[in-house]
Amino acid sequence: MDKPLLKVENLQVEFNTRRGKAMVLNGVNLDIHAGETLCVVGESGCGKSMTALALLRLIPSPPGKISGGRVLFQGEDLVLASEDRMREVRGNRISMIFQEPMTSLNPVFTVGDQIGESLQLHAGLDAAAARGQAINMLKQVGIPAPERRVDEYPHQLSGGMRQRVMIAIALACRPDILIADEPTTALDVTVQAQIFDLLRELQRDRGTAILMITHDMGAVAEMADRVMVMYAGRVIEQGTTSQVFGQPGHPYTQGLINCLPELGSSLQDERTDLAEIAGMVPSIWELGKGCAFRERCTRAMEICAHEAPPMFTMANSSSEAPHVTACWLRSDEPHAQGDVA
Repeated sequence: MDKPLLKVENLQVEFNTRRGKAMVLNGVNLDIHAGETLCVVGESGCGKSMTALALLRLIPSPPGKISGGRVLFQGEDLVLASEDRMREVRGNRISMIFQEPMTSLNPVFTVGDQIGESLQLHAGLDAAAARGQAINMLKQVGIPAPERRVDEYPHQLSGGMRQRVMIAIALACRPDILIADEPTTALDVTVQAQIFDLLRELQRDRGTAILMITHDMGAVAEMADRVMVMYAGRVIEQGTTSQVFGQPGHPYTQGLINCLPELGSSLQDERTDLAEIAGMVPSIWELGKGCAFRERCTRAMEICAHEAPPMFTMANSSSEAPHVTACWLRSDEPHAQGDVA
């Protein structure tokens, strides 16, 4: 397998609070290759968006900071890069689509100006050339009458069009990696399908790697090549989509799948109602030394309360398609091993 475009090793992010230091990301490991889609899933507050912000060094500091680990982009550690270097990377080599277009787009500038800004900054185009390229980008993302829309303001566009503008801004400089943070939140299902089709088409044409953050397991089933499941600031499972959906190794992952009848039906032949994961995600002050999921897990053991599980390799794993999970239930797997990155 080719070397990954992006490799994250033991990433840690902490915030200073009145109660002391809070570790909001604790040892995140991931990699993503050109042309693939990695979906990061988990409940709100598990660290998905914080991971994306950390990759681009957008953690608000103070009070937050990256306290450990490496973010290797084509071999360069972005954690150690200067702020000038990060400005070259952001929006150019690595771009991000944020959750809510109306809070991400500037209401006092036209969409053409906002697309053209990154082209003038990173590609060195003059205003006329940037405007022409902005029209071309609006056409590529499927916005009708781009010659007219380029001079309109965000409030004049529908939610689906605003999201397409965000995609146009993110892709204007032909990035190597696109981070999509809940790209279809608050959009109806028809528009969601259109956005997914657009992302797949652009990925196919440009070979862009996509890191998609979502809590929607249906979107994961449709878009992902590989899946990374997070819980309480930790990665608890990684594998290909077929591995994770077909043989989930962690009880939390199985709970997420069982919450959707069309996905859970592959795990249970007879479903009379939707399953639920009891309890709440624990506060970062209540995690303790053991498994963070232990209080909600119906299969918790004594060791779960005292020792956090390392990563174990699942039996359906291979060197080309590793499938790992942080659960003591997998400690007796035939191919089990600890601390798999």
